[in-house]
Amino acid sequence: MIQRLAHLLLATAAAFGLPGALAAPAVADTQEAVRPAGTRCAPAESGLTTVQVTSADVTYPVTVYVPRGYTGRHPVPLVLNLHGSGSNGTNQFIISDMQRAADEHGFLVALPNGGAPQPDSPDGYTWVLPGVPNVSGQLPSPDDRDDVRFLSDTITALSDSLCVAQERVYTTGFSGGARMASLLACRLSDRIAAIAPVAGLRAGNPDAADPTRPVAGGCTPSRPVPVLAFHGQEDTVNPYPGGGPAYWQYSVPTAYATWAELNDCRVGPRETRLTEHVTLTSYKACREGADVSMYVVADGGHTWPGSPYPAAFPDLGNVSTEINATDMMWDFFAQHSLR
Repeated sequence: MIQRLAHLLLATAAAFGLPGALAAPAVADTQEAVRPAGTRCAPAESGLTTVQVTSADVTYPVTVYVPRGYTGRHPVPLVLNLHGSGSNGTNQFIISDMQRAADEHGFLVALPNGGAPQPDSPDGYTWVLPGVPNVSGQLPSPDDRDDVRFLSDTITALSDSLCVAQERVYTTGFSGGARMASLLACRLSDRIAAIAPVAGLRAGNPDAADPTRPVAGGCTPSRPVPVLAFHGQEDTVNPYPGGGPAYWQYSVPTAYATWAELNDCRVGPRETRLTEHVTLTSYKACREGADVSMYVVADGGHTWPGSPYPAAFPDLGNVSTEINATDMMWDFFAQHSLR
């Protein structure tokens, strides 16, 4: 599956005539340009580089995109861009078209891989979410990597080796990466300024007694976290109305209503039709300005809205061209910081 996806991504990029850094995911560059952690605000050349991240006494290479114009003289924002289940950071970088946005707005992009290798592919990984089955229906084992700790350690390592504005660290992700981004908001709200999950917003694990809702106390952020999310109503992998795999169950409206409760929002939900197929549902007047918004795509599948690589989502439904998730989430991120 991953090999097929990578082939489709490369073929699509070539068809679009994109520059080499994106058309070929620069695997060789990331292997050669290894930058160990240790020097704060170090200069770095634009492009893909690698930072070594040590977590629980194991060291992992994490690919990072350094935008054009980065000098290391001034702190810049960081976006953790988390891949879907069975995919990897390089593929996620391509489908989200985040190089373009990073160059335009001057932010770093971290592209880590999940802690569980995909058994049927050497290039695929899955995020380890505690207490919830993965896409194969298996619960995490005690030997699995703690991916919350790993991503926290990733923020630390990047802050030590590049010039990261630590009050402006954001997280997005697709599918399983969106579920992981949601978990980071629950567990690392002191480090994550805002989140923007695509096709996978959660607010804690499903309640075993009533899986149509999150388990009580399953998400306990230490501060309100601004949330912007995207979901297609024709998503058959993570169904908008709920159901589906054991890790999913409760509906997307339940997820963002729960975040509205966590953030003490006093107004909403309010629905605004933006385009023929896209509706914005929003909660406002939330504590500390942590509003909760959801772009619902009526004809959207399990896809990244606005991705220029529709071939990267074989058999997963329509890729909306009415909105661009990457541009919209950056506009949202730019409005929020930890202080």
